[in-house]
Amino acid sequence: MKKRKILCFLLAGILALGFITGCVTDEETGGNDKNVGNNPTGGNETPGGNETPGGNDNPTSSSDIEALMEAEGLELVDGVYRFKETKKITVELFDRTLEGGRTDPLESYWTKWLQRAVLEELNIEVTYEIMPRWGEDEKVAAMLASSDAPDVMYTYEYPAISSYAKMDGILDMSEFIDDYRFLCPDLWDLLGERLLYYNKDPDTGTIWAIEGIKLGDTRINTFVREDWLALLGMDEPKTLSEFEGMLYDFQANAEVLLGSDKDKIVPFTLGSDVAWRAEHLLGSFVPSTITDKQVYTLGFDDRQFLFPGIKDGVKKLNDWYNAGLIWQDFTLYKTGSTEEDDMMKTGCVGSMVHNWNYPWRDGEEGIESVMKATVGQQAAFISVTAFQDDSGAYKKFLPMNMDRKVCFPATNKEPVASIMYVNFVSKAEVRSYLSAGEEGITFEILSNGAVAALNPTEVEVRDKIFIDETGKEWTYAELIMNSPRNIDYMMTFNSDGNIWYKDDATSNASIAFSYPTAEPSVIMRAIEHTGLDARFKKDVQLGDIAAEEGMARSLPAKRNEILARSVTAKPEEFETVWTGGMQDYLNSGGQAIIDERIERWEENYPGIDNLG
Repeated sequence: MKKRKILCFLLAGILALGFITGCVTDEETGGNDKNVGNNPTGGNETPGGNETPGGNDNPTSSSDIEALMEAEGLELVDGVYRFKETKKITVELFDRTLEGGRTDPLESYWTKWLQRAVLEELNIEVTYEIMPRWGEDEKVAAMLASSDAPDVMYTYEYPAISSYAKMDGILDMSEFIDDYRFLCPDLWDLLGERLLYYNKDPDTGTIWAIEGIKLGDTRINTFVREDWLALLGMDEPKTLSEFEGMLYDFQANAEVLLGSDKDKIVPFTLGSDVAWRAEHLLGSFVPSTITDKQVYTLGFDDRQFLFPGIKDGVKKLNDWYNAGLIWQDFTLYKTGSTEEDDMMKTGCVGSMVHNWNYPWRDGEEGIESVMKATVGQQAAFISVTAFQDDSGAYKKFLPMNMDRKVCFPATNKEPVASIMYVNFVSKAEVRSYLSAGEEGITFEILSNGAVAALNPTEVEVRDKIFIDETGKEWTYAELIMNSPRNIDYMMTFNSDGNIWYKDDATSNASIAFSYPTAEPSVIMRAIEHTGLDARFKKDVQLGDIAAEEGMARSLPAKRNEILARSVTAKPEEFETVWTGGMQDYLNSGGQAIIDERIERWEENYPGIDNLG
């Protein structure tokens, strides 16, 4: 660990408290506040910048600390609290089942490094337990219902945590956050009082989960094939009508664009999570006058499904689908399946709305890289801004800067060791190393101070040998990160980078150089577009909503079904399908949630529709 600390502090010095960037954040089906749904997040606040009163003060007295140390068998060695006798904990770890040189997450270099570092510094032996990234909501519920859940869990599904807390299935974290604050100063510095206490019950004081932080405004982008525009002599679309016209032109010129594969053309592709995959289009139909009260009372569904105007956006998708402009098989495949990506890699897709950096993820195994190899080097996606609201803004609704929720199941017998582990992965130097990796293998520092990512699986370097601090040999390829910049280890932190740069320009430049297979200018453009005209949700925390309990999976599933059926309905059946589906959604618990949220809002903000 000492060697890694030295490396990371050197990096911090070189970068003038800079931000070692990552390739991507984990977004689609990600989470945010305590809403019903799978909330991808955004945000623009900084670690330690949560306006925490006395954020670095320790309310526990010296005598209390000594008593707690004695009770827990802790000692202070070189300024670090550690256990005298080895403690053992289990920790959740996502398994993304990725191809392209990824490694077994349990045998990864990064897993072994972290296990070794935690044992060395804290005398805690960590065993990781695999959780599938896709469908993790169902697995979380199953684990919490059983007696074999990991001691430390992270999930995007707060309603699942809340439900099991009421069945005594979750430990109250308040004691370990407050009384043991001296053991988790890095956690406090990173999250601050606002995120640590966000889920604190105002009546009982219980905290069933803490909120991780999500930084950056990068979330979703609209993409079109730049080479197709050039081939047809078209300008990039800047309005809905121009975008629609582009789709019809793609369709009409299928033979020009694809030759003998003309029948395979997909002007616009869509996924089973319609509201996520068409968010920019749907959001443009929401009136600019929507109030903070409406955003709170209707926004428990993180996809803005209930916002006024969404129906009109879905009708536009229905028009496109019936005109053959949308991938006709999109309803057949769930999120995480490879069929749509495989289709895009063949070069048959003209446009999409997706995660802000989707074409360039996964390096040489990514969408654009494979497409170039298949179709030709001219094949490329660019981000565009084409969907304006009634005020002319390219509006995007971005959540607050919250991410995964960290909780301890009731079966956890080592909560103190668990909070110490969570603090360890929240350390700046640990996040720095896990995010950046080894200089010359996974990153390099450019002359302007920006950090550029390197691909350790490239043929030229993949078999080179790296020797770790124990003397074990690893190939460069084995240092590949199974999750974007190793965020699966950093459960309290999700960002495009993990150390602060001296300025935003250097940070953005580093993000731009974090995609070895893409031109930095293309990434910079995508960064600019993804947060353009963003509207952030206000930090409104009015306590748990009883009507939301048990709705974490049923309502999102119902929403996805309604949207899929509405998009694919025959034009003359659209109104019936939409109206019937929406009524079913409201009768199935949606209306009860709206009513309770309205009641809470009016109790706390009587006569107020918009907050300052």
